[in-house]
Amino acid sequence: MKLFDRLLDRRLAAYQRELIEIHYAEVENMYRQMRGWRHDYRSHIQVMKAHAAQGDWEAVGSYLDALETDLAAVDTVVKTGNPMADAILNSKISLAQAKHIPVRADASVPVALSISELDLCVILGNLFDNAIDASLALPEGKRLIRVYVDMKGSQLYISFTNFTASGKRTKREGRFRSTKGEGHGFGLVRIDAIVERLGGWLSRNSEAGAFTTEILLPVGGGR
Repeated sequence: MKLFDRLLDRRLAAYQRELIEIHYAEVENMYRQMRGWRHDYRSHIQVMKAHAAQGDWEAVGSYLDALETDLAAVDTVVKTGNPMADAILNSKISLAQAKHIPVRADASVPVALSISELDLCVILGNLFDNAIDASLALPEGKRLIRVYVDMKGSQLYISFTNFTASGKRTKREGRFRSTKGEGHGFGLVRIDAIVERLGGWLSRNSEAGAFTTEILLPVGGGR
C-alpha cells in the first residue's frame, strides 16, 4: 500500500507540475496579446488622425469598430481584486471563448489569501478545464459556464456550473468519475486533496442538464 501511495504521489506531483506549466503558458499568452495591442496603440492613433484629417469619418468609425473587436479579445474580463485569481480566470475565460463557450463570471477575491497561489491555481484551473471539456460535448448554442467566487465570512466560496450533454451523472463508490475516461481524473483528486488538507467543504451536484461544484475554503479574515 505504501508503494502504491508513493507511486500515486509521484504521478500527482507530475500532473500538478504539468498543470501549472499549462496555466502559466495560457496567462503568458493572454498578456502577450495585451502587450502587443499596447505596442500598436500609437500606430492606431496615427491611422485615425489621417482619416480625420481627410474628413473620412466613416473610415474612422470603421477603424474604431475593428479596434473594439480586437480589444475585446484581450481585455481583462474579470477583475477579482486578487492578481493570481485574475490571471487564472481570465486566461480560462479566453480559452473558453476561443472554443465558443460563453462564460458568466462574478468573482471577488481578497488581495491577500492564506491559501497558497499554487492551491488556488490547481482548484480554479481544474474546475474550469472540467467545465470546458464537458461543454464541448454540447452544440454551440447550448453551451454555458457560470462562475461565482466571493467571501462568505472568513471562507472563500467557489461555485462552477456548466451545462452537460450526458444528463444526470451517477456516482461510483461515492464520487463522480471523470468524463474523460479511464486514466484521467487527477484534477478531481487534486481538488479533493487540497480541500481536505485546508479543512474546507466540497459538494458536487449533478442534475439533468447541469453539473455544479461548490467549495468553501477557510482563508482568514472576511470582508
